[in-house]
Amino acid sequence: MDKSPTKLDYYDDMWNLQSTATLISHFKGDDGRHVLILDRTIFYPQGGGQPVDTGFVHIDGLDIKFVVHDVRSKDGIVFHYGVFENLGVGGEFESSLEKGKGVSLFVDEPRRKLNSRLHSAGHLLDICLPRIGLGHLEPGKAYHFSDGPWVEYKGVIPQNELQNKQKDLELEANALISVGRKVSADILLYDEAAKLCGGCLPDYVPKESTPRIVRIGDNPGCPCGGTHVADISDIIQIKVSQIRSKKGLTKVYYNIESAE
Repeated sequence: MDKSPTKLDYYDDMWNLQSTATLISHFKGDDGRHVLILDRTIFYPQGGGQPVDTGFVHIDGLDIKFVVHDVRSKDGIVFHYGVFENLGVGGEFESSLEKGKGVSLFVDEPRRKLNSRLHSAGHLLDICLPRIGLGHLEPGKAYHFSDGPWVEYKGVIPQNELQNKQKDLELEANALISVGRKVSADILLYDEAAKLCGGCLPDYVPKESTPRIVRIGDNPGCPCGGTHVADISDIIQIKVSQIRSKKGLTKVYYNIESAE
């Protein structure tokens, strides 16, 4: 199998949901699912607290469609898992899936937009905390899935302040959403990236790397490989449903208003 890393086209353009690529290989995984490896992709593989993209891949010159159910990344290579449709009688098609075949990619738009809104909302909460007197909280893990998103921080809030801080955080976030701020993503040299992130980067970012930094307006950024909205006004509205603070950690539960 070709060990070249997959080019992540969504790194450069988070809002392009249709593109073309070249087939590198096709095989069946240990679990029986079909797998496509491409030279480049706009499909987001699960990671960084963000769910996978779904959609489909059309094989050029063949009247079949590969429906993408799952996307994973390992050692820089993106694996697209799914099933083939429109195979007809017998389903003899695998000999046509030779390396170098052109393909067209289509990402499910409603799912991507929801995932991007949820992810950007999590970043927005990060930049709102210092504005309400919680600048001592240090961002940690996050879960940007629609079934109960949250962001977690190192540090605690006194129990008698939780209710007021919950209200303050929601008000501050929605005030920024109402004004709007552009969201940018740039791949930078380590030192330049550190400057845009308040002077330092998390320990997990190698000093010889070129991190991708996501920023909301001119606020400090943070390393992030995910997809985001073009402007935080696209989040529409955020609801901070609960804040829990114990054992040295604070977890903020939130959700966003439907875009319908």
